[in-house]
This record gives sequence, C-alpha cells and structure tokens, in this order.
Amino acid sequence: MANTRIISTGDAIRDGLTEIACKDPSVIFLAEGVADPSSVYGTIAGLRNHIAPERIIEMPVAENALTGVAIGAAMMGKRPVLSFHRVEFALLAMEQIVNNAAKTHYISRGRHRVPIVIRLVVGRGWGQGPEHSQSLESMFALIPGLKVLMPTYPKDAKGMIISAVEDDNPVIVIEHRWCHYAQGVVPDGYFTEPLDGPRAIREGKDLTIVSSSYMTLEAMRAAEQLEKLGVSTTVFDLRVARPLILDRVFASVMQTGRLMTVDTGFRKFGLGAEIVSEVTANCFDKLKAAPVRIGMPDHPTPSSRGLVPGIYPDAIRIVREASAGLGIAQNKIEYAVAELIAQRKGLPIDVPDPFFKGPF
Repeated sequence: MANTRIISTGDAIRDGLTEIACKDPSVIFLAEGVADPSSVYGTIAGLRNHIAPERIIEMPVAENALTGVAIGAAMMGKRPVLSFHRVEFALLAMEQIVNNAAKTHYISRGRHRVPIVIRLVVGRGWGQGPEHSQSLESMFALIPGLKVLMPTYPKDAKGMIISAVEDDNPVIVIEHRWCHYAQGVVPDGYFTEPLDGPRAIREGKDLTIVSSSYMTLEAMRAAEQLEKLGVSTTVFDLRVARPLILDRVFASVMQTGRLMTVDTGFRKFGLGAEIVSEVTANCFDKLKAAPVRIGMPDHPTPSSRGLVPGIYPDAIRIVREASAGLGIAQNKIEYAVAELIAQRKGLPIDVPDPFFKGPF
C-alpha cells in the first residue's frame, strides 16, 4: 500500500501535476504568471526542480492567442496544461476552446486529437465581485467534445488531474479557491482517479443531495446537522460535470424519493437544472416530492460584504430547505441553524471556514 499524507487540495493538485510531468516528457505548462512567486496559488510551485525549465512557459496577457498556441502544441504531440488564474479569463478564449479544442477530433474524422488541460480557478469573497467570482461550469459543460471536472477533495484532485493530463480529449478543470485549503488523506506517488462522475461520500435513506465543488463541503456540514434532526442523507460529490453520468444518483433517488441539488453557479440554467431534469425523467414515479434546486440568484455577485448575505448558498440554507420539505418542526430547525452559526466562530460572511487563508 502506498504511503499517505494529509494535505490540502491545492497541494494535491501540485503533487499530481509534478507526478505526471516527471512521468511524461510531453507535458508542458503554460500560464500568465507561471514565473510569479504565487505560482498559480502554489499549484505549480517547485516544478522547475523536477523538469526542464523550457517545459514551463510564461505567456503574455493574450488569452485567445495562448490558448491557440496550446491547442496547436497538443495537436503536434505535446500535452499542455494551461492555467488561468480566474475562470473569467477563459471567456477571452472561448472561440479557441469551443470551436478548436472541442471540435478538432470530430471534424478531422479522428485524425487529430487535442490532449489539453485547461485549469480555471473560481474566486470568491474578499471583494472579488461580479467579474472575478463566477462559477461558469454550465457554460463549458454545454459543449460536446469537452470534459469538465470539478474536484473538491485532495485525493480526487490529485488523481483526477493526472487522469485529465493523460486523457486524449480537451479537459476543463474548474478549481474553487475555497476548496484549495480542504484537507484530506492522499497517497504518495503516481495514481489516477476515474473520471466517472458522481461519488457518494455519505449514505442515507431519506434524502439525496447532489452537490458540486465547494458546495459539497457545505452539503456535508448540512448533512451532519440533518442527521441530528433524524434525517438520513446521501450526499453525492458531482466531480464531473461533463460527461454527466447519473446512474448512481438515479439509484439513490429510487430509494430516498427525494432530491436536492446544490450548485456553486447560478440556479437557473445550471447543473442542478440538468440533474433535476434527468432525475425527473428517469425516476418520476419514485419521487415523493418535487426536487429542490439551490444555487446562486439571478444577479451579479456584489463586491461589498454588506450585500453578500443571501447571495451564496450555504449549509444553513440547505438545512432550512431540506427540513421544511421533510416536515421538521421549526424549533428543531432553528437549533440546527444555531449550531451551524456557532461553528463559523464569527468569521466574516465571505470567509468560508477557519482553514481558509485567503486572500481569494
């Protein structure tokens, strides 16, 4: 059995990228600020100690151009890992991602492939505001030809980033900064995780929750409180937004009869909407109540802390909506909410947990 360590999701991503870079000399790294001391939030720090410096390429502030360069390199036999400090920066490269990366294999009748990994980081809190805190996974998941990953926990993050680099398809990896500090047990050395979609990280018989990225951490907090209220909850970490494989979710809903989805992105037109649609189509006769979708409101994210309350879903909202649908007494719900508030230890509204170091 491999040795294990307790490390963060951010460190696990760095470990995974280092492992695959040492294993495969065709892996190259491109980013704006690849030589910056922050090293894309530390996730590519120290790579120069393991691979030749010419495989780590500093790129100009020209997102569409550098994405095109990476796609061309992939078509010529390299495996580029392209890192953007914000998911929004990729909006400037959507033509390359949607029309070139995603479609080259199809339009060339399989003669060409684009084994590229594009890392996109979601920022939240600390005044990130409407242009630097968006979670746009549904936009990328819409496109055939792309794979879209959303790792939450360290072990998944390391194994999935290695699998993504080894995959012959273009893979979008959406990393939430609030997940970068989550801790978990991770094996040393090289290993892969299957890109096979939702994974049940908690088993229950009364309610099925499907959550993604950082919201999985909030869903788990909520599930612990719901357990104290007598509600047994299955929690799925979505992990993969495309391909969206929901067989395990269907099986769970067949047993619980209830579904809740919790998105990091917008409620409307989001991943939750697609999951609810598929579950309703496949499990309609087993549903005891209408599925519940929780996500961001139809409004840009404010920068001011004073305007943030009510914008982001959290464990409190999950507990309130789940409990109300299950007929839990109001006084019991408020007791659970009070316990969740106490766990935050007075943290500001835009800081998720004591483990978070910031600044974004």
